[in-house]
Amino acid sequence: MEQAPKRGIWGWMFFDWAAQPFFTVVTTFIFGPYFVSRMAADPAMGQAAWGYGIAISGLFIAILSPVLGSIADQTGRRKPWIGFFAAVKILSLCMLWFAEPGSGLIAPLFFFSLASIAAEFSIVFNDSMMPRLVAQKDIGRISNIAWGLGYLGGMIVLIFVVAFMAASPETGKTLLGASPIFGLDPSLSEGDRATGPLAALWYLIFILPMFFFTPDSLKDLPAGRAVRAGLSELKSTLKEARQRPGIVRFLVGRMIYQDGVNALIALGGAFAATMFGWVTAEIGIFGIILNVMAIFGCLAASKFDTVFGSKTVVIASLISLTIATLGIVSTGPGYTLFGLLQLPGVDTGGLFGTPAEKAYIGFGLLIGIAFGPVQASSRSYMARSISADEAGRYFGLYALSGRATSFLAPFMVATVTVLSGSPRLGMAMIMIFLLIGLAILARTPYPAAKISA
Repeated sequence: MEQAPKRGIWGWMFFDWAAQPFFTVVTTFIFGPYFVSRMAADPAMGQAAWGYGIAISGLFIAILSPVLGSIADQTGRRKPWIGFFAAVKILSLCMLWFAEPGSGLIAPLFFFSLASIAAEFSIVFNDSMMPRLVAQKDIGRISNIAWGLGYLGGMIVLIFVVAFMAASPETGKTLLGASPIFGLDPSLSEGDRATGPLAALWYLIFILPMFFFTPDSLKDLPAGRAVRAGLSELKSTLKEARQRPGIVRFLVGRMIYQDGVNALIALGGAFAATMFGWVTAEIGIFGIILNVMAIFGCLAASKFDTVFGSKTVVIASLISLTIATLGIVSTGPGYTLFGLLQLPGVDTGGLFGTPAEKAYIGFGLLIGIAFGPVQASSRSYMARSISADEAGRYFGLYALSGRATSFLAPFMVATVTVLSGSPRLGMAMIMIFLLIGLAILARTPYPAAKISA
């Protein structure tokens, strides 16, 4: 296979750089915690509503991703689809500006869910480009570097938000002790709400290198024929997949563990806000720490993936995430690991002043190291298991495996939180998904197409 020019590969990797701030500052560390802790009347109900919003968007993604992936293989060209969904995502993110305190939860959840759906559909088409761009031996390295580049972009935007935009409603000052730029009003949480338009602007600017430099397939069927052919091909792909049990096993395992990963990423910041009363500054710094660790984790995984293989990286990452989740849900005032380890000392004041908060940060380091590689190496695991010609339809199934039951983990977290009144018990449900997915993956061949029926 002829490898794409370097600027084309870099253009493809810059998609992750462009896309990640949405997940970093909107979903996880700024807007999500703001929604849970300040828009909702009760944090437990806020976590439940946020979880249900994620679940609903996951359901739409699960249903439509395989269809769109098969259509992509028929049309060939990915960029027009990415452009369409980029427009939907950008407009939806801009609407989050109107999510004022006390304005109601339905509209923000709708536009957040719509942005999530558009973001994931764009990822389907972008991921399916990868097998045509680089040689098989380079897939794991390029995938992890791209993911690390994404976390670097997310961290830069997060630092900008906590340093210059999002201020404490009590003091009216940002992390740097200054008033927010652009005259943003802390009492109305305008710095938190502005993360939507900011992520939209970042995406609009930095997605352009992919459009300008990354080669696209020349195949271009008319839309109507492509849809009909794509639906027909999806049916045959599902039938064909049954003859490739290694791929089916990988997709099922990923379906389950990715549920846990998605829920941990989406709800982790909001959970910290609920447990410790963290405001934007604490959550922002926590997010920066995780993103720094994620960058190093992805860079290390880019080498480990090449030497040891994608499966080894994914399994090691899942073990780290399971330990980290156990740690954060078992940490409370004066103890961690359900009281097996007592935490002496008192609140020293300032950021992360209690021993429990410091323990939470420690477990967060494990999350940071692992949650980039588990996704990047899963992507390379799949890319190494298929051919370039079938990439669209199988990455559609890959997206399905990442979202088919993605409503289930947030649903379980939200429902257990509501029934028990305990966000801690709700978050503990994530471990079930990580452990079951890990058990299935351990018995999956590598590459996944290594065995057949």
